[in-house]
Amino acid sequence: MTTPLTYSYSPKALVTSHERLRDKEKELLERASSDAMSTSNNPTTTNTIIVAATQITGAGLPDSDVAGYSFRAEQAIEMAAAEGANLVLLPELWSGPYFCQSQDAACLQLADTVDVSHTLLGRMQLLAKLYNVVLPVSIFERKNNAFYNSVVMIDADGTVLGTYRKSHIPDGTGYQEKFYFTPGDTGFKVFDTKVGKVGVAICWDQWYPEAARCMALQGADVILYPTAIGSEPQDPTLNSADHWQRVMQGHAGANMVPVVASNRFGTEILLRDDGTEQQRITFYGRSFITDNTGAKVAECADNTETEPVQLITAEIDREANRRERAAWGLFRDRRPELYKVLLTKDGGNLGD
Repeated sequence: MTTPLTYSYSPKALVTSHERLRDKEKELLERASSDAMSTSNNPTTTNTIIVAATQITGAGLPDSDVAGYSFRAEQAIEMAAAEGANLVLLPELWSGPYFCQSQDAACLQLADTVDVSHTLLGRMQLLAKLYNVVLPVSIFERKNNAFYNSVVMIDADGTVLGTYRKSHIPDGTGYQEKFYFTPGDTGFKVFDTKVGKVGVAICWDQWYPEAARCMALQGADVILYPTAIGSEPQDPTLNSADHWQRVMQGHAGANMVPVVASNRFGTEILLRDDGTEQQRITFYGRSFITDNTGAKVAECADNTETEPVQLITAEIDREANRRERAAWGLFRDRRPELYKVLLTKDGGNLGD
């Protein structure tokens, strides 16, 4: 078996690298803004969504480096646009390693507010405008004393359409997100973009059929899941990659809405302050796109691939899908009044 390339980081060094990049981005943003304004196209509404799912790894970057992640993300967006994509999905928390492997308060300094001072968002707005693509941007968001795992939806003209905050927060060995993130308060959202109605949820949300159904009910033409999923540190023999895909394929088939998942890949090694290894996760890769029946129409390689940036694309005819969905009768025959048990935690009667 091929051993995947690795990336190592320590929380304190990661924060230093993040702050250094943030300062550099502030200097570059003004200069890049004029370039984007002079070369950008006027985005037009289209019936065809050409969606790109991307995979990015930190493998091969210097320890605790985050600038390399941003470079690779920009490379992925450029590659996707060159292939005609007008909607590009990056993985969950793509701007650095998945820092939730352990509980370390230093990593809370990686969070930023969603405002004009957010340099990463500013950069993504310019890229959306430059390449005429819709960009859902996964970020670690801070709002006063709350911290969220969020996606900011940027339209193809650079306009920020709003924010979705991750609703379901996992807590397990290697995925200790409850230490970092407050459960989201936005509800499930669908954004009216230049390419159609785009629903987006985040990673652990993808295991819940209720989330996909909520987005479908709001008219989503496509449902996106930026993701960070891989091995389980407590049991390296566990591999949920096939299960992970099948769950989302079921969402697509049950709602007759295409689904897109973008995962990171490669092995990320968490270091202690003394440089010794504390823990590692090998992310699966295998990002994929389905059609509106749940069939996979494109899939990236697994975690043995050594190219640091990968992508796949697929075309979605949103009007044809809307007609087929309406004719099938799935939503016509729903009986919401019978589903009240979904409002309970344990399947009991409301009020018990």
